[in-house]
Amino acid sequence: MKLYRTPQGAVVENANKFLRIEADWDALLIRDDLSAFLNDAATRGSALDPKAVAAALAPIGSQEVWAAGVTYYRSRDARMEEAKSAGGGDFYDRVYSAERPELFFKATPHRVVGPNQPVAIRSDAKWSVPEPELTLLLTPTGKISGYTIGNDMSSRDIEGENPLYLPQAKVYNRSCALGPCILVNENELPGATEIRLEIVRRNQPVYEGSTTLASLKRKPKVLAEFLFRDNAFPQGCFLLTGTGIVPPDDFTLAQGDEIRITIPPIGTLVNPVG
Repeated sequence: MKLYRTPQGAVVENANKFLRIEADWDALLIRDDLSAFLNDAATRGSALDPKAVAAALAPIGSQEVWAAGVTYYRSRDARMEEAKSAGGGDFYDRVYSAERPELFFKATPHRVVGPNQPVAIRSDAKWSVPEPELTLLLTPTGKISGYTIGNDMSSRDIEGENPLYLPQAKVYNRSCALGPCILVNENELPGATEIRLEIVRRNQPVYEGSTTLASLKRKPKVLAEFLFRDNAFPQGCFLLTGTGIVPPDDFTLAQGDEIRITIPPIGTLVNPVG
């Protein structure tokens, strides 16, 4: 079952039917019984044309967005390389091997964009990349109630200059995209689940890459557990689980590029750079 936030309100996609339900978005996302609630609400929902979700918004209300880093070996290598000159290369190797994951604050709702809305590259950055990530919807109790697609936009040159610049490299206006929907599923997604990234420039692909969840070092439940240690999220939260797809060091995003991130059970998140 998929849950969309649209200008007309909450829309459920179930068995190839699109149904509008009467519900406050934040009230939905805090529910531990979200799947059961939506199944019941859908029986009373009003049918909509599938085009209704073409204008889907970012599936976020009042939630914070957090992120995990160095959860894939490919990301570990890239982060070590970019921070080597600043003396921080060894940090990322140690994080990859440690029990405690790297967790950091990513975005407030006003910094998040939805499908087909432009993400931004920092005006003072020279080396910027998207980071395609499976993203967890977590209820206030820490339960994983669904999944969406996240784009953790990053300024690699700023972070590489000094690891302490991580917040500036990661947190800025339109630095995060979420969507196109929430896959409401309490079960862990299989390791074979693929994540694909395509970057298009002037109608031509300039980068393509893929990975699977089998390469994710830490289980999503472990990441969620660490995030909720001594932390409260009254409205629930979103947690990006890290990226295993890193473009080559000579690649940087440009204005006008289009970023396409696909996780087949969820869909495709498309964002222009602008």
